[in-house]
Amino acid sequence: MAFGISRAELNEWKQAVRRGEIAFLTHYWLDPRFPEMKTVTKVGCADPDKLVEWCSQHGLNPAYIHNRAAFPHFDLIGPRQIEILQQIGLHDHLERFRLLD
Repeated sequence: MAFGISRAELNEWKQAVRRGEIAFLTHYWLDPRFPEMKTVTKVGCADPDKLVEWCSQHGLNPAYIHNRAAFPHFDLIGPRQIEILQQIGLHDHLERFRLLD
């Protein structure tokens, strides 16, 4: 279940994904498979080759890309989520979702 974002933020992410951009959407998240994780960053791109390349550049296994028809994405969670958000300069995501506390 996703929460902590607005409909407008979700729609902006979807539009960027459809345009073939690498787009980031961080939100609060509850999943019984990962009870210790409270947030996820979805890294989406409608261009599968571009998304695979992005994963490879960041040392992530592209086999874990969720190949959703309209919105293919990779889920960043845990320490790698924080590390990559810092690397790419998305400090607002880190602050807003208190990932450095």
